[in-house]
Amino acid sequence: MEKIVLNNGVRVLYRKVYGEMTSFCIGFEAGANSEEGFNKGVAHALEHMVFKGTKTRSEKEINAELDEVFAFNNAMTNYPYVIYYGTCSSYDFVKGFRLFSDIINNPSFSEVGFSEEISVILQEANEWKEDFSQYCEDELFINSYKERRINETIIGNEKSIKSISIKELKDFYNTHYVAENCVITIVSSLEKHEILEELKNFNINEKRYNRVKIPTEKNRTGSYEKEVSGFSGAKIEYIFDIEELNELETEALRLYSMLLGEGVSSLLFEEIRNAKGYAYDISTEFKNEKGIRLLAINTSTSKEKISNTIESIDFILKESIEKVGKLTNEELDVLIKRLVLKRDFWLERGVELAKYVTTNEIMYNKGIECLNYKDILNSIDVQLIYQTVKKVISEPSIQILK
Repeated sequence: MEKIVLNNGVRVLYRKVYGEMTSFCIGFEAGANSEEGFNKGVAHALEHMVFKGTKTRSEKEINAELDEVFAFNNAMTNYPYVIYYGTCSSYDFVKGFRLFSDIINNPSFSEVGFSEEISVILQEANEWKEDFSQYCEDELFINSYKERRINETIIGNEKSIKSISIKELKDFYNTHYVAENCVITIVSSLEKHEILEELKNFNINEKRYNRVKIPTEKNRTGSYEKEVSGFSGAKIEYIFDIEELNELETEALRLYSMLLGEGVSSLLFEEIRNAKGYAYDISTEFKNEKGIRLLAINTSTSKEKISNTIESIDFILKESIEKVGKLTNEELDVLIKRLVLKRDFWLERGVELAKYVTTNEIMYNKGIECLNYKDILNSIDVQLIYQTVKKVISEPSIQILK
């Protein structure tokens, strides 16, 4: 993969692939973390509004062209970033890229449809809480952090969403949708010179950009409970903050996560699902993004088995530290092989590769370096994993939803 910085400051990452398809991703550090001084949810609302029409295309025309050109397309707002991405035939790359360029660089911000789109987002906020796993995590973040943006959902709350105005959308857009803050990744069968020729037409605001600073804050440890009317079961989530880990330690902990809770042979699944029957499913989740770096454990159980499940999780966590310290080199090799296999499978799809590289370049200026995971993993030994696990696996924040 190659990185090219255009004259206007836009960072372009390009990989040549064989076949007839092109995937690309256009991203900005303009997610929920960037909302300081704005209503919460404005980043997500802006992502919606750019598709409502441009200076030359109506919303209906945009939608028709998206369906005509793209095999797949989408947009996503997360805490650190917003990304716009899709896959089309290489023959249609110019048409597809110019459509996305128009959507991103020339939004009309028309009052027509604005109130309807806000209504859609409010409905999305209501449905968000109907996902009890998501609801449990949201409550956990609220209880665990007071200064970080993750103490509120990405889409905001009802009051903040209703307070968003067209003017505020324009102000947020003009602040963050600028060349210095833009990353474009293209995975294509087209040659580099063909890509760069088209990028000359990507006309974006060239004003200066100041990067977002994330407050330094450890999670508030403890156990929190919330009762939800109409919910017959129970959700439990643990989080361990990994903000202080370096890159090598982060990958070492990722291997521990494989052992602890990823797959049907994991320690948590074997004990709590298979041996005890406390939960239908239990797993770990690794979050490694700017402002939200956590190791999480998620499970569903019955209200009657909450205490038993937590006791078992605590026991397994304690035992797992000792087990990690006794890993053989052969067992470590298996963990590395499993993790590499999962990543290779995931990144084999061009659009996932484009998203992964774009977001890592946005967050850490490591778009190309993030693909060196095999070399990093092969430099990890058992002692490093053991020391990292001992550093992290203590004083969790725990949310119980019942």
